[in-house]
Amino acid sequence: MIEIERKFLVISDEFKEQAFAKNHIAQGYLNSHPERTVRIRIKGEIGFLTIKGKGNESGTTRLEWETELSLMDAKPLLALCENGMIDKTRYEVNIGKHIFEVDEFHGENDGLLIAEIELRNENELFEKPDWLGKEVTGDEKYYNAYLSKNPYAEWKNKH
Repeated sequence: MIEIERKFLVISDEFKEQAFAKNHIAQGYLNSHPERTVRIRIKGEIGFLTIKGKGNESGTTRLEWETELSLMDAKPLLALCENGMIDKTRYEVNIGKHIFEVDEFHGENDGLLIAEIELRNENELFEKPDWLGKEVTGDEKYYNAYLSKNPYAEWKNKH
């Protein structure tokens, strides 16, 4: 129920050749408040309802609760979401003892590539592939809830 995660920008497409899984994801937010988010996601043919709490000071650790939904339940809930949908392809890549989830964003977030890795503790060591760029853990502008309201296309050249 506690998620420990680090996020990185991705600097090349090399991860695509290494991926063992690839899924389209559509997601929206029933609540995108920074203290708590309530997300509906459709990944492939499966739906998910996820609630996330506010991150700790470093942004690596927060409460996360998720349950699977049928596609029949997830689709109408996705239609109820706040304005601003996230459209992305997720690639899963084994690197050492870990799995990196690399999101290639589409639509208004096109051009953004973010890799996430879940860890057992905040200080756990992990192998960093060559395609991993700057760490953006804790930088809220790279959170999906933020991107749904403030698309990458609107700010990518300002930073």
